[in-house]
Amino acid sequence: MADTTRQEGTIIKVSGPLVIAAGMAHARMYDMVKVGSLGLIGEIIEMRADRASIQVYEETAGVGPGEPVTTTGAPLSVELGPGLMSTIYDGIQRPLDKIAEMSGTFIARGIQVPSLDRAKKWDFVPTVAVATKVKPGDIIGTVQETALISHKIMVPPGMEGIIEWIHKGEALVTDVVATMKTGSGSVPLTMMQKWPVRKPRPYLEKKVPMQPLTTGQRVIDTFFPVAKGGTACVPGPFGSGKTVVQHQLAKWSDAQIIVYVGCGERGNEMTDVLMEFPELHDPKTGRPLMERTVLIANTSNMPVAAREASIYTGITIAEYFRDMGYTIAVMADSTSRWAEALREMSGRLEEMPGEEGYPAYLSSRVAEFYERSGNVIGLGGREGSLTVIGAVSPPGGDLSEPVTQATLRVAKVFWSLEARLAESRHFPAIYWLQSYSLYSDRLDNYLNTHAGQEWANNRQEAMRLLQKEAELEEIVRLVGLDALSFGDRLVLETAKSIREDFLHQNAFHEVDTFTSLTKQYRMLKLILMFSQVAQGALESGLSLDKALAVPVRVDIARAKYLPESEMATFDAIEVRIREQLK
Repeated sequence: MADTTRQEGTIIKVSGPLVIAAGMAHARMYDMVKVGSLGLIGEIIEMRADRASIQVYEETAGVGPGEPVTTTGAPLSVELGPGLMSTIYDGIQRPLDKIAEMSGTFIARGIQVPSLDRAKKWDFVPTVAVATKVKPGDIIGTVQETALISHKIMVPPGMEGIIEWIHKGEALVTDVVATMKTGSGSVPLTMMQKWPVRKPRPYLEKKVPMQPLTTGQRVIDTFFPVAKGGTACVPGPFGSGKTVVQHQLAKWSDAQIIVYVGCGERGNEMTDVLMEFPELHDPKTGRPLMERTVLIANTSNMPVAAREASIYTGITIAEYFRDMGYTIAVMADSTSRWAEALREMSGRLEEMPGEEGYPAYLSSRVAEFYERSGNVIGLGGREGSLTVIGAVSPPGGDLSEPVTQATLRVAKVFWSLEARLAESRHFPAIYWLQSYSLYSDRLDNYLNTHAGQEWANNRQEAMRLLQKEAELEEIVRLVGLDALSFGDRLVLETAKSIREDFLHQNAFHEVDTFTSLTKQYRMLKLILMFSQVAQGALESGLSLDKALAVPVRVDIARAKYLPESEMATFDAIEVRIREQLK
């Protein structure tokens, strides 16, 4: 955030988070400004002649006409460099722990805190020599930021030249660690760079996503997978488990870095994240999960305008790490609250409202956000991916409302949360007959190779049985269960096993909370194998009641609780299926 002050304007109107200032002909759209005598942070969102409409990211109570507005001459930007990991920021990248030290429990208005710690020294290890020619995105050195993340110091976009001098050893983020000779002279390079949040970071090439983001959640990985570099949305009514799904993905997905944006959700939910994440450990390394996580907290009781900033702050930080070659997952909870902030600001600007009062540009703003995802080759030639998973909170669970529909147009994975499933204690409450993934066919080759050769066939067969169950349930409601053939009744029992023994997953169980791809394949294979063998036994004269009463069904039901170290047990269960259904 630039601190260079420019000419001053004067406030002529205050309407909640919207402030209108005159005498601002020198300003530009999206310039960051300081409003009033307290210096509240704001951003210009409309210009009319010399009048600027400013959305203020802090409470405006007490601000009145006649007070000054000072432009900084720069757009709202984030600081990118060592120190991002393990930090909890507010919507405009102010570290909440530092604010708490300065102002106590509540954020004091107008408080200014550097986003990156200016006093902490980092051990800079150079990776290029003097006289090396470097271009945008090239790595000039590394800093071991946490035990899990090696922070790569890159040449900023738009700069190239020859390294004249390079530092080795401890340095502050603001210290010069290298000088670069360019056509216009010598340019100093620090470990920190700034980037406007509304401008996507550049890259060389966007590639087609071909690998799944493994989440450990069976209904997602098996039935509705999301690709690394893909987009997904999780709409659902209140209490259906959106936040828990987001938490599970943040904890267990195989992304190397998580950026979690709590955008306008209830404060107690964000508190759960802030209290729980520091206690969690990364399952692959055993290190604290916070060592690969950036949290951005902008809860429902914080200024409404800052919700928009929090979304862009999160995605910009994620793009920065993507450029280093990491796999990033952004969790946005929830984009509906961001859209509501857009609606409020649009109303105060007296813009022509669109459907349900949302601004006419809602769809384009949602698309701009999700399109910043992708599997890309960065400027430095490294491949990285950025996956965006956004929760949507439609009022009353109405999926036809504008925010959900705008999201569905751009997100390629739809996990539909159902209140009916949540009320029956089936979690994750993702409804299998309404959800979809447009990545499934593209990811089948990878999953067939790395999880099990019949992965795609098993998924298709399981979906066929679940769809058949829905058809048969209608018949049962009309004429009763006894009207069905033994084969159809076996279909109902198999579908029930898929629902209860496979799709149902306990996020708070030590083993069941995460299931590897291989274990998912073996679990589903057991259920389908029982169905196939039982069907053959029925045709050979075995009664349905006897087929359904075999003890091995208990083993199938409890397979979800088998640790990964006991995978050999699945072979024994397959043998028992064949023996008991002879």
